[in-house]
Amino acid sequence: MLSVQNLEVVYQDVILVLRGISFEIPKGKIVALLGSNGSGKTTVIRSITGLLDVQNGDITKGNIFVDGEDITNLNPSKIVEKGIAQVMEGRRIFSELSVIENLRLGGHTNSANIQNNIDRVLDMFPALKDRQKGEAGYLSGGEQQMLAIGRALMSEPEYLLLDEPSLGLAPKLVDQISDLIQEINKQGVTVLLVEQNANMALNISDHGYIMETGNIVMDNDSQKLLNDEDVREFYLGLNAEGTKRKSFKDVKHYKRKKRWLSWAKS
Repeated sequence: MLSVQNLEVVYQDVILVLRGISFEIPKGKIVALLGSNGSGKTTVIRSITGLLDVQNGDITKGNIFVDGEDITNLNPSKIVEKGIAQVMEGRRIFSELSVIENLRLGGHTNSANIQNNIDRVLDMFPALKDRQKGEAGYLSGGEQQMLAIGRALMSEPEYLLLDEPSLGLAPKLVDQISDLIQEINKQGVTVLLVEQNANMALNISDHGYIMETGNIVMDNDSQKLLNDEDVREFYLGLNAEGTKRKSFKDVKHYKRKKRWLSWAKS
């Protein structure tokens, strides 16, 4: 199990981004972490993988455990060795390198099995197999996302952290990525799926957490979240009758309502 306990993160010594959040990712499951831009989702992933210092961030409180071992503030390469791999938002492939070269870079911590893992990844992604010697920059957006996921799988992770894998993809490609995530999970890889696309994430995950301004404000079984009236209206864009929200005023009203509720609690 990957467990985050009472995690607090500050950027540049002054900006409080995560406000004491806690959640768990049980082995063998897909867990969705949802929220709008700026809610703190990417910071959660950076905290787990040890990449906070890239943005001058620090964990000021709390702990992160993987299978009972405290990995808080561990060196990123050591975290990979513990079985955790990340696919960053925006894919971040090396566009001037070939598909094969990108995959080899992903396997640097597991060099003994590089060729076996390349074969395994290419079998999983036939579109990449057909273009394995070509420059990665000429791949389509969906193919680049497959390459980014495949590169992460080269380290043979037990936990795969995906940051916005559907971002910028056409609906048909989003469906393909969803199918691939489920297939990866069936092969024994535990998945944390960080997404704004709540409909996609909740349809393929076992449990979901919803973030707002550095806090987890709701969590439940994914199917229950899909049927929750607030989630349907404000994250899926549907009102109680199942029709689309007619104007952005509803969203602003919802945000005001959330602020009023938070003030009332404080």
